[in-house]
Amino acid sequence: MGIDKIIGLILIVILIGFMVLRRILKAKRVNEEKKLNNLKEKQIRERTIQAIRSRTIGGDKLIDYATYKVSFQEWIKYSLIAGVIIYIVAYLFYDNLVLSIVASLFGFIYPKFKRKQLINVRKDELSLQFKEAISSLTSSLAAGQSIENAFRDALKDLKLLYPDDQTYIVREFNLINRRVENGEIIERALDDFANRSDIDDIRNFADVFITCKRTGGDLVEVIKRTSDIITDKIEIQQDIKVLISQKKLESKIMAVAPLGITYFLKVSSPDFVAPLYEFGTFGPVVMTIALTCVICGLLISQKIMDIKV
Repeated sequence: MGIDKIIGLILIVILIGFMVLRRILKAKRVNEEKKLNNLKEKQIRERTIQAIRSRTIGGDKLIDYATYKVSFQEWIKYSLIAGVIIYIVAYLFYDNLVLSIVASLFGFIYPKFKRKQLINVRKDELSLQFKEAISSLTSSLAAGQSIENAFRDALKDLKLLYPDDQTYIVREFNLINRRVENGEIIERALDDFANRSDIDDIRNFADVFITCKRTGGDLVEVIKRTSDIITDKIEIQQDIKVLISQKKLESKIMAVAPLGITYFLKVSSPDFVAPLYEFGTFGPVVMTIALTCVICGLLISQKIMDIKV
């Protein structure tokens, strides 16, 4: 290889390295800015929630739907479930009791990830309940009821749909009505609920409601159109979830299938797979790569099917 080719390769490597380094630094800067913005938003939200609780009777019992405090019983339950699953998978791939026990200890950090899922589940439940609430609210307003009476009638309808008084939307509408009866304006009560919900649909509805009521617009027509848009959006979200539910199940089956094949080979042909469990050889490395591929495949499939509307 001539000197010209060597110099050319060196220049190409330097150029590629410079581009990669620039990309890494840019991504790092973006992540730092994102973390800083998230921290500011979190601080602003904490102050907002604190202000809402301070001006509300029984504010300590108000739910902040953007956070979820995992109870000790839930923490133990989810940790044990995750620990058992990790132990089974680790023992299946490495056939080592000590390594499996050590790996199962990672189950204690699973509740941190489970908390995000529980927050999303609670928000989805509140969104579906809110769809029923605004439908009832729109019907009452169209019938000529005042705003305050419409919220009272909506609460009655919600209690028929959700007999449990601890249902999220029943608690929230009950709180709104109670605050109005105590002399507060309904705009503030609804705005506080929207801020605590951390759901875009509820925030949009509250903004439209407050703007229309303050400016003296056609409240009935505006709320009807807004409720129709929000209802259609929620229905589209539900349709998407129904369509991808089968694919999610298939992805989970595909993730479990390698475990079943490994167990079948281990039971039916132990001598055939024995080299894969001999530490000090390349076998455990192969099993680690296979397990990593299974986990990455499951995470990627779940990420792809996480569709936002």
